[in-house]
Formats: sequence, structure tokens, C-alpha cells
Amino acid sequence: MLKTPPACRAGIYIRVSTEEQHLNGLSLPAQRMALEDYANKNGYIIVGVYADEGISARKSMSHRKGLLRLLEDVRQNKIDMILVTKLDRWFRNIKDYNITEEILREHHCYWKTIFENYDSSTANGQMVINIMLSVNQAECDRTSERIKAVFDYKRAKGMCVTGKCAPYGYIIENGYIKKDPATRSIVEDAIQYYFSCFSIRHTTRYIADKYGENGPSYYKVDKIFHNPKYAGIDKDGKPYCEPYMTMDQYHALLKSRQAKSWSPSGYTYIFSSLITCPICGCKFSGRQRKAIRKNGNVYCDTRYNCMGKFRYHSGASLRESAIEEYLLEHMDSILEAARIDICLEPSGASAKPARSTQSIQDEINRLNTMYQKGRLSDDYYDQEYIRLTAALSEVSDQKAELQKKNLKCVSERFSGDWKSLYVRLDNEHKRAFWKQTIEEILVDPETRQIKDVKLLL
Repeated sequence: MLKTPPACRAGIYIRVSTEEQHLNGLSLPAQRMALEDYANKNGYIIVGVYADEGISARKSMSHRKGLLRLLEDVRQNKIDMILVTKLDRWFRNIKDYNITEEILREHHCYWKTIFENYDSSTANGQMVINIMLSVNQAECDRTSERIKAVFDYKRAKGMCVTGKCAPYGYIIENGYIKKDPATRSIVEDAIQYYFSCFSIRHTTRYIADKYGENGPSYYKVDKIFHNPKYAGIDKDGKPYCEPYMTMDQYHALLKSRQAKSWSPSGYTYIFSSLITCPICGCKFSGRQRKAIRKNGNVYCDTRYNCMGKFRYHSGASLRESAIEEYLLEHMDSILEAARIDICLEPSGASAKPARSTQSIQDEINRLNTMYQKGRLSDDYYDQEYIRLTAALSEVSDQKAELQKKNLKCVSERFSGDWKSLYVRLDNEHKRAFWKQTIEEILVDPETRQIKDVKLLL
């Protein structure tokens, strides 16, 4: 008696990237319907459907969760045949294709495209597949370049490149991102309050208490201080939209966030994130411990030290009161030294521009590459080249004028009887005062005492 051969177990793999779905309508449901219909007509038993939505086949397979799940079932010998609609749904990356093919061969699993004729079981078929993968990979790279060029053009024109979703405080009108009149005042209030306390935690609490249910969520307020769009730039530092904060404020925000220190005891450390370890370069953090004076009185000793002090290296331990005393005594000489340095500094080397020279030069290089490949018109190339070279010249010419202006603003904070006013402040306002003034406190690795103070200019 003849035995009926076992039915072939098939896994259905479907994939679509966001751009392809919008441009060509290659939806996942349409692919699934076609593959299931093919499997049923040809006697396959469908053991699973594996989908990757919004994922490009050009990306590493580590980003394709559906594909990874499919390969895991292949390793467990659950699948005999993989069905896909077309080769470009399967792979556009030759390296990952060859890795996957090794796994399939090891477990005697094959794949088939229902709209194209590819045979992976012969040497000639493998050669054809590799040629087509190379073509698909090149086309994918060209598409990526075209999309980047379109995005660069839109950014240069101040147009939105994030679809219909805008950050809190912004709206999208006719393709342009603009401030939202309904929430503008809340965002401005949050930013103003932050630069009075330099604490995101306190700012979110302030907004929640003031606006209640009408205010933004904690997440949205936190995003204001982590999204560069609120400074009017994109993630590459290019001009993007109308800003809520100045570039000076944005740079101060970045420096403040570089070394956050949070005190579970609720104590506000005045110099958190301002003191740099002379050995490892990390920021000092504050700590408190009880100490007993000679007369028997118990007091709280507040100090700053590098966390590596206890594990990796020795280092300074500075008392908070001693740091305050040093600054109160030496601030006049620190200001005078900064004034002399600015006068002696050659023009052209100073304040950090809104956009770096390297960033602009990189964009010029990309523009030249696209033009050489014939993907830009002469008029557009000339227009963009003039704009970028002008921006490069402007950045290169910026100079000590901005530092002089900032130094004047800092000096005004220390005019009159500022010391008597300072001692009346609580710790939160003291911390805000110094963070608006000081960029970094440097410690001598030998003496373990304060060596220098860099002003925030």
C-alpha cells in the first residue's frame, strides 16, 4: 500500500516599508491574502504568518522581528517552505540573505516567490538571485538618497518632514510647522520656569500644579527639554522651525543635562553637575553624612566627590560651604581674568555657533555628490550652494562680540552688594544662580583644591 506523502508545511512572510505602503499600496493584508490563496490552491499547510511592517529590507535583519521569529521556527524544523510575494519582500541585503540561506539549507527549508520565478535549489538559480539582490540593493540606496535630498530641500524651506505629527506647542499648516496659539503660552512658561531653577523635575511639577488637566502630561513637558526642535533645529543641528528657546539657552540646557544628580533625600545640591573630576573627567555628585563637632554637636556635612573615588581612583572631596566661600571671595578676580582672556583672544575663535562648521561642510559635500550623480537641477544646486557657503562664512566670522556681551550680562549679576543678597537665597535659587553663571569648576589633581572656574560665556 502506497503511503500518502506528508503535506508541505509553509510559513508566510510579508513585509512592507512605510514609504512603499504610501507610494505603491503594497499593504500587508493584500500580500497575506495572495499568499494564503496560493497556499490553499497548492496544498500547503500554513503553520504561521510572519509580518514586518514599516521595516526596510535594506536594514539589518536584527531589526526585522517577524523574520527573526520565522527563522527560529525554521531552526525548530516547523517549516518546509517559505512563501513570499516577490524577492524584494524577502531581502534587499545580500549579506543577510546569505546568512539566512545557510540557516535554511541546514534545516532543509526552501523559499518561493509566487509572483516571480526564482529557484534557490540550483547554482544557476542562486546566481540569478544574487544579481537581482544587487540590483534591488542599489535601487534601495538610490531611493534613500532621493528621500534624503527631498528632506534636505524641505528643511531648507522650513517645511515639516515628520508627517502630520508635531511636538507639543507646534501645529502643522500647509506643510509648515508653526507655533500653536492654543499651547504656546504653556511651553513658554515651562521654558522660562526651567531657566529659573534648572530642574526638569521641578518644572513638570510646576506646570502640573498651575494648569492641571488643561496642561500637558509629564512626558510632553519632559520632551520640551530633550527635543532640539524647541530650539528651532533638527537632530543634525540644521534650522528647522520657529524656536521657543534661544541657542544660548539650548546650549545651557545641554550642559546642565550632561551630569544630572538627583537627591532622594530631597536636599538641593547647589553645585551639582558643575564640578569636574581632574582624574576621570566625570562630574562630581553630592552626598551628605552626619558628623560630630568637637563640642559634641551633630551637624550634616555636605560634600562633592567623584563616584569613581570609592572604586577606581583617589580624588578630591570638596565641602559645599568651602566652595561657596571660594566663589564669594574670588568672583571679582575670576571676572577680571575672563575679561582679559577675551581681549587677548584672536577674533574668530570663540562662542559656539548655532550650527557647526563641520555640519555645514557635510551638507555641502552631500549636495555636491547629488549634483554629480545628476539628481539635482543646475538652478537648485546653485541656489543651495550659495546659501550654504554664505552660512559657512557667517559661522566662521562669528566672534568675541558675543562673549563680550555675555560677560557684560554676567558682570551685572555681581554688581552692587550682591553677596548680601546671595546669602539670603535658598538652595534652589543658589543653584539656579550659579548654573546661569558657571560652566565648570576645575579641581587641581595634586592639591585637590579648586584650580579654576570657567564662566558660562
